[in-house]
Amino acid sequence: MVAATGRHHLRLMGPPGSGKSMLAQRLRSLLPPLDYEEALHLAAMQNLKGETHQLSMARPFRNPHASSSLPALVGGGSPPTPGEITLAHEGVLFTDEVLEFDRRCLEALREPLETSKIMISRAGYQAHFPANFLWVCAHNPCPCGYLGHPKKACQCTPEQIRRYQSKLSGPLADRLDLSVEVSPIEAGELLQRAGTHDDAETMQQKVARTRRLQLDRQQCLNGELTPGQIARHCKPDAEAERLLLAYAHQYHLSSRAIHRVCKVGRTLADLENEPRIRKKHVAAAIQYRKSLSHLMT
Repeated sequence: MVAATGRHHLRLMGPPGSGKSMLAQRLRSLLPPLDYEEALHLAAMQNLKGETHQLSMARPFRNPHASSSLPALVGGGSPPTPGEITLAHEGVLFTDEVLEFDRRCLEALREPLETSKIMISRAGYQAHFPANFLWVCAHNPCPCGYLGHPKKACQCTPEQIRRYQSKLSGPLADRLDLSVEVSPIEAGELLQRAGTHDDAETMQQKVARTRRLQLDRQQCLNGELTPGQIARHCKPDAEAERLLLAYAHQYHLSSRAIHRVCKVGRTLADLENEPRIRKKHVAAAIQYRKSLSHLMT
């Protein structure tokens, strides 16, 4: 819900069968429908790609396979046509088993994640395509998939785990706002949990309300805030700021990472209808940035 509300890029990590793909696929149901102009814009991009669909107000959900080529992902050809990241514009781009993607394909995501557009240059042609998407990626914690599993033992060496997790480069991982460990749930516990959480309609309404709050305040979602807007709208209170500075100093956070913590904290505060970012919001935002690296110790 935090990812859907503020358009915060999300990483889901966990063993096979824990529900990573299912969660990603359900994320689209929390997003409000497209408006008419957005739907027309997206339909035009689909027609350029040769995908002829009826006009739909549902936000796109694109799930390219790990074997996808660089042109398939970012676009290409002569004349250039849009790729998966443009077809996911105003929707969700889901890269399942993200660590199995070609390294060049992953690094090509860095530009659109920052600028919300992609430029393709070919001999005699140059094209700019929109690429303002919510990126959701999922992967196992290790090559065998069972690092940290409560019942199954991991067979990987620390070096194999390090090499596997390092396939997602530091600069690219720095652009992920939320890293969530998805643990397997036993069948009995899963059945007992049925009906104990907010239903989809309640969550949709909360996401829509909080999105309207952001747009009214700053004309964009929290995940899209510029540094200047962050200074105006994402100022933590004194206690929260001390926590953030201590964490940033201890873990040598980049400026981008500090800003992303502030943006997630702003979304968490908005979901609770809080005007100020408090210590609990910054603490939760920091926790969301942590990865599975602690399982290697």
